[in-house]
Amino acid sequence: MIRVGIVGVSGYSGALALELLLKHPHARVTYASAQNTSGAMAEICPRLNGRTDLVCEIFDLKKASEHCDVVFLAVPHTTAMGIAPGLLKAGKKVIDLSADYRLKNAKDYPKWYEHEHSDPQNLKEAVYGLPELYREDIKKAKLIANPGCYPTAAILALAPLMATHSEDCESIIIDAKSGVSGAGKKVLANFMFTEVNGNFKAYKVLQHQHTPEIDQVLSRISSKNVSVAFVPHLLPINHGILETIYVRLKKKLSSTDAEKLYKKFYKTEPFVRVLKAGTQPEVKNVAGTNFCDIGFETNDPGNLLVITSVIDNLVKGAAGQAVQNFNLMCGFKEDEGLR
Repeated sequence: MIRVGIVGVSGYSGALALELLLKHPHARVTYASAQNTSGAMAEICPRLNGRTDLVCEIFDLKKASEHCDVVFLAVPHTTAMGIAPGLLKAGKKVIDLSADYRLKNAKDYPKWYEHEHSDPQNLKEAVYGLPELYREDIKKAKLIANPGCYPTAAILALAPLMATHSEDCESIIIDAKSGVSGAGKKVLANFMFTEVNGNFKAYKVLQHQHTPEIDQVLSRISSKNVSVAFVPHLLPINHGILETIYVRLKKKLSSTDAEKLYKKFYKTEPFVRVLKAGTQPEVKNVAGTNFCDIGFETNDPGNLLVITSVIDNLVKGAAGQAVQNFNLMCGFKEDEGLR
């Protein structure tokens, strides 16, 4: 049995990670902490009443190190880089759900996260936790950079194409929409019910901090520099991401050939479902699951490929993928606790 700690357990991702791990056959949650919340988890999150007697407390490195083998960091961006080094030095494995270890170049953090990176050494060692691409590296890792929600949907949608037809891709436009829970629990006017309900808007157009993460991974897959145009939108729903991706191609690609390519690429993946060409995925079909559903269609000349990708932003886009990485790191079946 692996002893697990969750730091940031009062947030959406941290609470969901706890809920998933409580039903995991090989994990025992032995430590929970949050920055501004303390007390019985059954009171903080009433849906856990009768399921756990865990008590949430302010983070203490010594106590976390004594009680845990693996620690999930579900904390705000720029916080994990101050916590992870101590845990790693104590010999603990760390799965970071924030963005603190995703970008490999420390110089990118001031631009995209308005913060200097204080742990460049561990940044070099961190493994990007997208199992479909980096499974073998994840198995050997001590520090996992859990991918962002938008990048997860985008990279899974584009990986087969970039791995085989990158030279034919002239441009990539990602039109992404996310539910409000993607912003976390921070209290801001833009995320109030009266602002979101019945509304739909774009934000951080071509300036979103997930853009360099997407570019970084797609460039690695294709062995060339890739730059996408990424435009996120806020949907008036709680959970879910839908991304419509437009790829302009130099050479013709039929819908049938695209379907064969994607199904071959993901044929052994437990959490990626490739739909029949022309069939479009829907958010409601992945809500509450760790699945990514992918659909696509090409225009009549065959030079425009439209890929549609959907995930639950809190499951495959955060806590579920973190548990998937936990399973790989610890040698368990990949779908344990996620069925």
